[in-house]
Amino acid sequence: MGMYPHKYEWASGSQQNGDCSIWVRAAQLEFDDGNWECQVTASDFHTQDALTSQPVHLVVRVPPQRPRIEYNGTQVLPGHNLTALHGEVAVIKCVSHYGNPPPVLKWFLDQHEITPTKQQTNTTELDNPRTWLALSVLELTISKENHGKTLRCVAVHESYSTKSSSIEVRLDVMYVPETRLVGIPTTDIEDLKDSVAIRCVVSANPKAAVVWRREGQSQPASLQELLQFSPAIRQHSGLYTCQARNKAGESQPIRVQVDVKYPPKIISIGRERVKTVTLFSPATFECLGEGNPQPTYKWLQKLPTPFNRVEERGRDAKLYIANVTYDYQGEYRCKVTNIIKGEERSELSEPIILQVHGAPQVLRQSATPEVFVEKGQLADLSMVVCADPRPRIVAWEWGSLRLEAGSEMGRYKVDEVVQEDREDCYLATLHIKDASATDSRAYYLAVENDRGTDRHAIQLFVNEPLQMSTLVSLTGGLLVTFLLLVCGCVYAVRTEKCCFARKGDFKPTDIDGQKVDIEKTATGPGGIPADAIYTTTPRGHSSPEAMKVRLAAMVLHPPTRV
Repeated sequence: MGMYPHKYEWASGSQQNGDCSIWVRAAQLEFDDGNWECQVTASDFHTQDALTSQPVHLVVRVPPQRPRIEYNGTQVLPGHNLTALHGEVAVIKCVSHYGNPPPVLKWFLDQHEITPTKQQTNTTELDNPRTWLALSVLELTISKENHGKTLRCVAVHESYSTKSSSIEVRLDVMYVPETRLVGIPTTDIEDLKDSVAIRCVVSANPKAAVVWRREGQSQPASLQELLQFSPAIRQHSGLYTCQARNKAGESQPIRVQVDVKYPPKIISIGRERVKTVTLFSPATFECLGEGNPQPTYKWLQKLPTPFNRVEERGRDAKLYIANVTYDYQGEYRCKVTNIIKGEERSELSEPIILQVHGAPQVLRQSATPEVFVEKGQLADLSMVVCADPRPRIVAWEWGSLRLEAGSEMGRYKVDEVVQEDREDCYLATLHIKDASATDSRAYYLAVENDRGTDRHAIQLFVNEPLQMSTLVSLTGGLLVTFLLLVCGCVYAVRTEKCCFARKGDFKPTDIDGQKVDIEKTATGPGGIPADAIYTTTPRGHSSPEAMKVRLAAMVLHPPTRV
């Protein structure tokens, strides 16, 4: 290097003393940057004592350009969005050009520094080999939790006035929509009374389009987040699906069942309003109803009684009576029932009349099988008979006697048949005056019409009071039986005592003890004298008085076995 004023100059004038320092003024990259050596030539040609210093590298600092961020081969401008997909590993570059020396590149996510997995690379610029291209590659796993955060690349270089320069971009994380439902009904929805408003809340980036679809229909039910029916009607019932879609993908479908309740309604009970059935043949009724929830069925028969009693005949939509009797004749209605909001809702059908034709039938269930009366009272025997056509003959029979309706014989009278509350049913009554024991028997009601006959019995019991003579005889018999029982006991005790006396199994002291007890008991007022108890007579010749005394003693104090 030659010496040029104001460019290269000796640092001092004492080169002769060995100070060869040099000034490099107005350093320039293209001229001054590089390795410098201080060389001293040989003292002469033959000595070869030339000197060369170790090279020293002179770096002429050149501030690099502001770093920039590149993603997918495209530069992301400062403050703009870096858009990536949730879950992917994004390869993001930070590039700094034309710096000398190359800057140190650092990464920050918000305020937290990120260390790249790969080291920074520095290469000379192709168009300016004296400057450097600094490159840092960041492999960042994109997560939707990072959406909206700031990604920053900082170039650290001494030539910057602030010692660093940076660039910031905003992470725009795209992710598949996520949905949830708000406002799902928790109580019954009733037809024409309640409203439905279910919102499909979507979390997505970018913004997603929402579609509500009803199962079984091709057209969307709604293109908004809110699925609303005001008021809800039964036709709105169904399974609804909410789904959201954006560039990242499509959400999992989320379903909700809209179940609109409505009270039961009878659609059909058949065309016949009057059914005519022959006695003992089958009959069928069928009821078709609708409702939500599905209704239950009841078949109710209204009996033509003064209190309009109702009897349940079945709990299915179809009522089948295998063997029709006159008890089934009457008015039938189908009742459908369901429960909405804890309340019972029901509807009754129009009536269906069941008429029974056939032979007479005595209603056994309504008849009293046994009748009890006291002797001398009036006995009334009644039974109900049903027949269509009307009975031609109604008669009561007992033994060899027969008495038709409307006739009378002695103490017996049969009333004319009386129409009952139930259609085609009649009351037949037999009266027996001054009933006696001979009237206790079975009485049969026999009925007949053009279709056949029937016969059923009632048993009459006449209670006769006991006569005074009978009571006296019974009392006397009981008294005699009691006396005989007492005598048998006395005899048994007496026989046992005699057996003991023969065997010598007792001591005189026992007899004395019994004597003292008898004396104590019998010497009171009205008692037996003590000497009378022990009065003796020759064996085999006891007096009647002595026998009485002994008998009394034995009763009071029976002998004790030792």
